[in-house]
Order: sequence, then C-alpha cells, then structure tokens
Amino acid sequence: MSVTDVKTQGAVLTGVGSANFARTRAASRASEILTRARDRLSGRLPRGDAGMTTSEYAMGTIAACAFAAALYQVITSDTVSTALESIIGKALNGQF
Repeated sequence: MSVTDVKTQGAVLTGVGSANFARTRAASRASEILTRARDRLSGRLPRGDAGMTTSEYAMGTIAACAFAAALYQVITSDTVSTALESIIGKALNGQF
C-alpha cells in the first residue's frame, strides 16, 4: 500500500470533507506524475517498450510485403496450382 493510499484512507476514516479529500488526492496525483516525468526525462527510470517506433513500423511493413510476395510466388507456381486444382476437382466429384 502506498503512502498516498494510507493518507486517503485516513482522510476517509477521520471524516475530512469530500472537497478537501478530492483536492488532496488530485494534488498528490499531480505531484506523483510530475516526479515520474522528471525522473524519466533525467534518465533515472528505464523506458518501457510500449510500442514500435516509425522505423520499426517501416521495417515490419517491408518484411510483411516481402513475405506476401514470396507466398504469392509459391501459390501461383505451376506445381501448387496443379495440386489445388486436383484437390478441388476431387472434392467436387466426390460421392456422397
């Protein structure tokens, strides 16, 4: 349990008004956010890998296009095309 949680629970238990409680909670949260931002900018906190950067998106798109092109070449080859026609022909001519 954090210090903020203990303070807010104490405020609720002692009957502090809801307006004062909300102001205290908001100020505490704002202070926490500013402290984390300062620490992150100063390099004290490690940055998480929350998402890809633009260059990673570009490389991912290029890789996906290359894979799609290779798959298209395999699917449209004579061997695979003949095999698919054979499978479809057998399925359509099958006895029920």
